[in-house]
Amino acid sequence: MKKLLFLLAVVAALPSFAQPNAASNKLQALLYQIDRMYVDSVDDDKLVDKAIVSMLAELDPHSVYIPKEDLEEVNEPLKGNFEGVGIQFNILQDSIYVVDAIASGPSERVGIHAGDRIVKVDSSIVAGIGIKNSDVIKLLRGPKGTKVDVRIVRPGEKDPLDFTITRDKIPIYSVEAAYMAAPGVGYIKVSRFGATTTEEFDTKMAMLKKQGMKDLILDLQGNGGGYLRSAIEMADQFLDDRKLVVYTEGRTTPRENTYATKDGDFEKGRLVVMVDEGSASASEIVTGAVQDWDRGLVVGRRSFGKGLVQRPVTLPDGSAVRLTVSRYYTPSGRCIQKSYADGLDAYRHEGMDRLSEGELTNADSIHVQDTARFFTNNKRVVYAGGGITPDIFVPIDTSLSSVWFGQLVRKGITNTAAINYVDKHRSELLHNYKDVEAFRKNFQVGTDLHDSLNALAEKQGVEPDSTGMARSMTVVDLRLKALIARDVWDTSAYWEVINADNPVDRSYEEALRVIGDDDLQRTKLAER
Repeated sequence: MKKLLFLLAVVAALPSFAQPNAASNKLQALLYQIDRMYVDSVDDDKLVDKAIVSMLAELDPHSVYIPKEDLEEVNEPLKGNFEGVGIQFNILQDSIYVVDAIASGPSERVGIHAGDRIVKVDSSIVAGIGIKNSDVIKLLRGPKGTKVDVRIVRPGEKDPLDFTITRDKIPIYSVEAAYMAAPGVGYIKVSRFGATTTEEFDTKMAMLKKQGMKDLILDLQGNGGGYLRSAIEMADQFLDDRKLVVYTEGRTTPRENTYATKDGDFEKGRLVVMVDEGSASASEIVTGAVQDWDRGLVVGRRSFGKGLVQRPVTLPDGSAVRLTVSRYYTPSGRCIQKSYADGLDAYRHEGMDRLSEGELTNADSIHVQDTARFFTNNKRVVYAGGGITPDIFVPIDTSLSSVWFGQLVRKGITNTAAINYVDKHRSELLHNYKDVEAFRKNFQVGTDLHDSLNALAEKQGVEPDSTGMARSMTVVDLRLKALIARDVWDTSAYWEVINADNPVDRSYEEALRVIGDDDLQRTKLAER
């Protein structure tokens, strides 16, 4: 009952920093009586955790409880690094297959590279035992400076190779892709806003400028947000000095304005921001600032609609709560938070409702939750509530989806088929295609890859479906091709292939068209 008694002590201590009220007294009395009188033994950890989760669920969808044991894993993607050996891996044919050794990471430094198979970690055999991803992470991650011995089987080498890897900090990149999309037009995809996003973004911008970038497509599709500060710093790159980027305000937090500085690296040049129903929070701050100041055009579909700001609160036992403390507002005064009045389940299913109601396929079906009108710098009308509506709507094509395709993706079959292919043909691919662009233009998915895919599908219990194959083979082939590019080069190569030939979502194609059309730019940014 230690944790229950601990919570009793916390509640009892409330007067030291807050005035006790009837509610806190009631909770204290109940916890005391459970401890003193309840008929059965109580799992106090479980009871307290459920009580905290239930309390937060009454507040809003984004105030959440994080148990102590989960805290590091939850924070890891935003911190921008973890400590380990620095490989991307997959479980392939019951062994640990190295997809990539992270550049300048500890594994690459000792000579491990893509295509290697790890068969032994320290004294543990890890091949042929049914090892899982979670097991690999436990074996290979560890504090910086500690060592781990691994045995590698490498194609072309007769005997296994032994390596000692000294663990180190491994970066988690939030900028997934950066390349020249067209002459003078750069493309950058940001997947989250973490601690290192600003530094990553600056590096990629400098790289693209050296390649002749004058205009930029910023892809925030699927970007679920992250640190508010990182979003502000990105928006600052695009806006002139002293322009309002965002302001926050809450019941106990006074209004706080944040302005752009004079240090923006891309205050000139045409800008298009791509968003979709998965673009939330910090990505909406950037998009809202760009749209409200008419700095660029927004292309895609209505964004998620998260306008609440959380602050981490550490609890005495090491667990934490991310507590909503304020709302954020775009420069025109919009709070784009969608309604959660109908409860948590309805809030979580709102994305599916958009699909079923036709919003993702037809601009006429977009439902603005708040009809209050706001105005951009050029007096264009924009709306609050329910997300940011793009200046140019791009539908998704649902006609190519099927249950068969969904099973291939969910079971990891396309991924495994691509890795198998690269494992057999890596040298050939690197010889035949000098770069990603050559690969994208010339590589064709052949019958050998289809046969491998179908064999893997059968092994995983996915039944052949001629109708599904007829509908979805185009997108299956594109996914296979993009995954092969990723495994041969990097994640940026994946997006370069997917974007250029995507028949499901033509947002990238539309962004390229818009950014090169001066008349459309002027019309959209000046319309009233």
